[in-house]
Amino acid sequence: MVSKLIAEFIGTFWLVLGGCGSAVLAATFPEVGIGLTGVSLAFGLTVLTMAYAVGPISGGHFNPAVSCGLWAAGRFPASSLAPYIVAQVAGAVAGAAILFVIASGKAGFDVSAGFAANGYGEHSPGKYSLASALVTEVVMTFGFLVVILGAIHRRAPVEFAGIAIGLALTLIHLVSIPVTNTSVNPARSTGSAVFVGDWALGQLWLFWVAPIAGALLAGWVSRTLRKRLHAELEPPVDGDQS
Repeated sequence: MVSKLIAEFIGTFWLVLGGCGSAVLAATFPEVGIGLTGVSLAFGLTVLTMAYAVGPISGGHFNPAVSCGLWAAGRFPASSLAPYIVAQVAGAVAGAAILFVIASGKAGFDVSAGFAANGYGEHSPGKYSLASALVTEVVMTFGFLVVILGAIHRRAPVEFAGIAIGLALTLIHLVSIPVTNTSVNPARSTGSAVFVGDWALGQLWLFWVAPIAGALLAGWVSRTLRKRLHAELEPPVDGDQS
């Protein structure tokens, strides 16, 4: 378990440092900034790279919503949920701390300007409402877990799972950055919010509730479909012609 928790810490650390770092340091860099597309790709690449680097050790969750969704799907033990989530949040805060140290080295840096924190209403990049943010985070996390659960299924080419999952996260960011700055990951949201404080901490509840709700729904749907498929593939017992 210790090795798994260290792997989850490292993976989530990398996700926040790479993903949020691309938004804070590189997105608007004069003339050569990477923009929304680059930030979206950066988040996908963090998951893709760590899925192959430490995924074989811990399963490569790097996200409390993913752990909860896998549990709901019957693919992860309940006893490991709390330790995984603690390791993920710790990794996210550590990644945000390193990013803060780097970013604060520039004159005029102001963490209250956002620091890639997630928000809704006045703190949404596109000024989207609480309802829009809620729907976005639930649906996007649901889709993310559907991809994950499908990519790691025994009938899927699991050696390519990291690529599918990384590209799914890229797509999610391309769609939802304007709405919430994209969470789909309570740990990632917590890492940024700890340093922004104020409104970011006040709105953090949504970025725990919505992603976990979407993940649990996806896990339940996956488990239900898997049971139905298993029942359809089972041969009828003697005398049963149905």
